[in-house]
Order: sequence, then structure tokens, then C-alpha cells
Amino acid sequence: MQKIKVYFIESSTNFNNYDLSSFKIGGSEKTLINIANSLAKNNNFEIKVFNKTHNESFSSDVHWLNINKINQYKEIDHLIAMSDANLLSNINAKKKYLWSHSIQPFEKFLRKKQLIPFLKNKPLMILEGDYHFKNRNILTSFFGKKILKLAPDYDFINTQIELDKLPSSKAIFTTRSDRNLLFLLDCWKMIHEKSPNSELYINPPYDLNNEETNLNIKIRIKSDKELLINELIDSRVMLNPGHKGEVFCLAAAEATELCVPIVTMGYGCLYERVEHNITGYIAKTKKEFIDYATKILNDDDTYFKLKENLINRKGKRTYKHVSDDLIKIINENK
Repeated sequence: MQKIKVYFIESSTNFNNYDLSSFKIGGSEKTLINIANSLAKNNNFEIKVFNKTHNESFSSDVHWLNINKINQYKEIDHLIAMSDANLLSNINAKKKYLWSHSIQPFEKFLRKKQLIPFLKNKPLMILEGDYHFKNRNILTSFFGKKILKLAPDYDFINTQIELDKLPSSKAIFTTRSDRNLLFLLDCWKMIHEKSPNSELYINPPYDLNNEETNLNIKIRIKSDKELLINELIDSRVMLNPGHKGEVFCLAAAEATELCVPIVTMGYGCLYERVEHNITGYIAKTKKEFIDYATKILNDDDTYFKLKENLINRKGKRTYKHVSDDLIKIINENK
């Protein structure tokens, strides 16, 4: 039986399957690696990824090829472009999809010159959650949209967690510094006052001033996946207010899979990552955010209750589920 050809095209940077554990790539690149690897386990599919890789390879049954090679191929079954509608015109396909990692207001869609190729190629939008679905502009999803919820890497899922291990009073923020970090730092002043032995680790780039240093705020050293996993396991709580630009928040999903409770304001999609009073807390006010964070840092019983709930939910969604859901979308659009 002839295999169904599903090709991905992406143009952000130079990476391939071997970079999955590297801190040099972001969540969207990790998503592409994971979904390609998972889809390729299905013998009905031929999977190729075209991007800016300098190291063409065949790994985990996925062909990684330089984007300039795509014009060597004829019509395929399904083309999935990551983020940029302009990429859809590179090859003929029976069905085309545009996988979005952002809200992307209509004016930005126009500024990026995506409207004409979008109208020409008529792609189905692939979106990453309920918040994303509700807020994607109808003019940038005119040909239909489907939700495809993501998952963390298997290394996070397969990491064993000790229920009785009590981390030190360490809070962590592993998402981008432009995602309401300033709100978090302002809250930390009061959190530190109520929990003076606690430490807050945040992502670079950020220049700490003397006051922040005295509040036990420290800059993380961005590292490969293994060290990130160890950092999260050693953390008592993730403090992540959320942001209107977050459509999935892989950082929060990774923390949850490693059984780290999360305190959030629920901004953007963060309300989808936390079950209130079960796996963490969704604060309605700044005061609640401060109080919930302090409660986890200071109260061992609260921490262990949340951790036990998280352990019971571990492995709830994997990339096997993600690829199965994508196959359903593909089968509905033959």
C-alpha cells in the first residue's frame, strides 16, 4: 500500500531531530520534532520535514531536508506549514494546513504578507488550545480551524517522581522574560517578606539590581533538557502569571509533568494548564497570587497534597495522543 505523504515545512532556524534536548531551540521547534517523530511510527505515513537544517538526516523514520530541496518533489497528500502562510506555496498538496503558535492579530498577518498566500492555498488552521481557538481572528482562520492540544517531551513524562521528596523553598519561572516577569518580580517582594528563605529563579535575559539580588532572585543558566528537568524537580513551585500571548505554554506543561505545582493568574492559556486547588492555584487578584505562592512555599502539607494530585495525573497526555488527534484531522480532510 502506498504511504500517505505528510510533509512539514518550517523556516525559523537551523535544527533537526538531534536538537530536541538543546536549549537553543524553542517550544515550536520542539513541537515539530515531537509530532514528526510520533507520526512516523505509523507505517501508513511518509514523513518529511523541510527547514533550514544544515545537517540533512534520516532519523526516527523522519527525513530532515533543507527547505531549498522541496521544489524537487511533486504533489503530495498533506502539507503542514508551521506559522507562516507564505510557506504553503512551495509545493502542491491535496490538503494544506497552517499550524499556528500565536494569536497573530490581523494587522500582523497583513504586515507579514501572509494574506494572499493564505487566500490562495485555503489552509485549515491547527491551533493549540481553547484560548487559542477562541481568540484566533476569523479572517486568519477563514477556511476552518481545529484544536490540537500538545504534550511535553517523553523525557519529562518518563522521569520518575518521588512523592515524599520535599524540595527547598525554591520558586521557578522558566518561560520568556517578556511574559509578565515584571508582575512576578513585583509580587515577589511580598512573597519574600512572608517567606524570607525562599529563592526565585528566572530565565535570562534579565539584569538584576541590588534590591532584587537581596530578595534572593537569581538568574537561571539556560541548559539542555536534562539539567532543566533536575531544576524543576528541585523546585517547590512554578510561579507563572501567564500572558495574553501564551497559546499553550510548554513551560507550564513541563512543570506539571514533573509534578511541580503552579500558581498563575490564568492569563492567556494558563487557566488550561492548572486545575485550581488540585494541581496548583489560579489567582483572581494580585493578593491571591502572593498568598497562594506563599502557602506552597511555607506549608509542607499543601505542597504534598498538590504533588500527590499531580502524580496521579502524570502521563495523562503524550505525543501518541497528539499524533492520534492529528491523524483524525487528516482523515477528516482527505
